[in-house]
Amino acid sequence: MSYHNPFTPPRKSATFDEYTLAEIRRAAATGIYDIRGAGTKRKVPHFDDLLFLGASISRYPLEGYREKCDTSVVLGTRFARKPIHLKTPITIAGMSFGALSGNAKEALGRGATLAGTSTTTGDGGMTDEERGHSQTLVYQYLPSRYGMNPKDLRRADAIEVVVGQGAKPGGGGMLLGQKISDRVANMRNLPKGIDQRSACRHPDWTGPDDLEIKILELREITDWEKPIYVKVGGARPYYDTALAVKAGADVVVLDGMQGGTAATQNVFIENVGMPTLACIRPAVQALQDLGMHRKVQLIISGGIRSGADVAKALALGADAVAIGTAALVAIGDNDPKWEEEYQKLGTTAGAYDDWHEGKDPAGITTQDPELAARLDPVAAGRRLANYLKVMTLEAQTIARACGKNKLTNLEPEDLCALTMEAAAMAQVPLAGTSWYPGKGAF
Repeated sequence: MSYHNPFTPPRKSATFDEYTLAEIRRAAATGIYDIRGAGTKRKVPHFDDLLFLGASISRYPLEGYREKCDTSVVLGTRFARKPIHLKTPITIAGMSFGALSGNAKEALGRGATLAGTSTTTGDGGMTDEERGHSQTLVYQYLPSRYGMNPKDLRRADAIEVVVGQGAKPGGGGMLLGQKISDRVANMRNLPKGIDQRSACRHPDWTGPDDLEIKILELREITDWEKPIYVKVGGARPYYDTALAVKAGADVVVLDGMQGGTAATQNVFIENVGMPTLACIRPAVQALQDLGMHRKVQLIISGGIRSGADVAKALALGADAVAIGTAALVAIGDNDPKWEEEYQKLGTTAGAYDDWHEGKDPAGITTQDPELAARLDPVAAGRRLANYLKVMTLEAQTIARACGKNKLTNLEPEDLCALTMEAAAMAQVPLAGTSWYPGKGAF
């Protein structure tokens, strides 16, 4: 005989919550895995779990705007004859023409140029609009080789060899057929309207020795002028950083699992990789062990949203950061003014479930000419520049409060952690103590 206590409401499972049940039903009904864009939606330890220890008596702060706090950064000082000089350590991450509209790519270039920083091409090649409106443009060299040619390598200001991405370390990219327009198909040498999947690894090398040869090849093509970046997804940051340095990289770009993507399997986004916060300190340790910290620059990406995030990444040892999702929001993506149209797509503003569909009402993650025309690249570029300016001022304000006259002078000693997890990952003391889990051991 069953018994139900009328005073206790039925209790649902924390393991089989509503989302999980819905996913099981969807998989059972369709027989296909779910694909979406953006980064992980699960809650992981992040920069919000860290706090700065501002100056008081034991530390001396800088006075307002009367004492200089330098925000500039130079990238590619190891081997490149022409390193990149930026006014702010906040760069724009690689996002392809194909994943994004031409107007969106132009807006990113305009905004980055106004702010005195760099933007990055992404898979699929370089467009004339992007090159024309980007004062400093980093050219991504990916496993697909889509759109790659020596002419564009030479037109770029730096080259980023992409080994992995935070949303899908070990996995290839996706671009669904509805986003492969005539122009995208021509640039990538693909059939129009057919789903495209990029390779998960480069076709002509299988390890760090081959990577060294590839980097030398790229240096010869560009007459040793351009800085060579190597981008890896956050999985084994200590060893990947060390091997990238030994292969000859000028800059290492490390992308945590909060980093976005145009499209990949949802199960990949949520279950592969490590949080950005967990990636930084092992990478810095690798650079320090090799005597290359600050000689090889470290760029951190994946979930950077504010000047406080920037300052925390730099305090943990990074030289610069890259933003992707935040940059798209700044130029107008997922704006609530389009909520009615997002609802028609079965999503909502702020969910970022629509990037792969090619029907973005904001005209950003689409190749539909009518939708793309909704985005004014000039106005959107100004919004991005404003956002970058605010982030830089926020980071600068924090650095001054910690008594630093340069953003990269921030250090782990300026931080404390609110949780045990964050303390262990960032290797900074738990607030109110001088201890963190694993202290004294790597």
